[in-house]
Amino acid sequence: MSITTSGGLSGRMPKLLRRADPAVLTAFACIIVLLLVGSLYSRNFLSPEYLVQQLKVASFLGIISTGMMLVILLGQIDLSVPWTITTGAMMACAAAAYGPVAVALAIPFGVLCGVLIGIVNGIGVAYLRIPSMIITLATNAVAQGLMVVYTGGFSPQDSATAAMRYIATGALLPGLPNAVVIWALVGAIAVFLLTRTSFGRAVYGIGNRERAAYLSGINTRRVVLVAFAVCGGLSALGGVLLAGYASKAAQSMGDAYLLPSIAAVVLGGTSILGGRGSYLGTVAGVILITLLQSILSVMQMPEAGRQIIYGVVIIAMLLLYGRAPANR
Repeated sequence: MSITTSGGLSGRMPKLLRRADPAVLTAFACIIVLLLVGSLYSRNFLSPEYLVQQLKVASFLGIISTGMMLVILLGQIDLSVPWTITTGAMMACAAAAYGPVAVALAIPFGVLCGVLIGIVNGIGVAYLRIPSMIITLATNAVAQGLMVVYTGGFSPQDSATAAMRYIATGALLPGLPNAVVIWALVGAIAVFLLTRTSFGRAVYGIGNRERAAYLSGINTRRVVLVAFAVCGGLSALGGVLLAGYASKAAQSMGDAYLLPSIAAVVLGGTSILGGRGSYLGTVAGVILITLLQSILSVMQMPEAGRQIIYGVVIIAMLLLYGRAPANR
């Protein structure tokens, strides 16, 4: 009996491996390699405390990358992420200056600002048929200009609210940072939407072929609008958490998250052309990018070098997994 059971298990494992996305397997393999490489530079690299700290840092990128994944699955791109992050953080801090009620509403207000930016992007792409690269780049510039004008070049308030600091740095559950819990909740909702709802099926359908999705009865414009709104809201939520982590909002605080968020999604096997990808791959990509950033920091790699590496990663994954099928 034990022999039969063992044979059954051994027969299932290759099938599971065959069904797994090669990009996801590659990403997890690279994570193991980076952990081993990092342990050569520092003995503390594999300590539980350091790994939990890295997971907390990864949660900010993970939340932002969740929204980026939705947009990329549509075959679109959102280049307004940097200043959507900054706008969400700055507006949440600014709201706190208007009394106790405003302090309580600071986080929702910051997220709402991101949603509004996403809606503008969605209207431009879905209804005005403006290429997403153009409209989101323009929206990013407008958001930057508005923030500079509103703040005079400085953050509107020096410090984040106590609630912002708690959700970013506190731990409701012992040993598990709140930021990680929030990322887990966001990820669980994303997985449910993508795998168990008509919205998720519509996202994949539009990414594969928008015209066919439209002819099948899907309201493609509404789906695209909602996806961009969610991306904006999650980017702003990431900004709010970053402001709480740093205890304040700052100009251009979101600039460092554009390429990493795209790289994390593409590195996890999501096709930049849309229609293919899993959230597990995005999680692997986020952890991989975070560990890579940590190692580059230990090696004192300048920011320019990091940007080059992210760009090379995106190009490599495009060459491996991002090309269009012949029948597309």
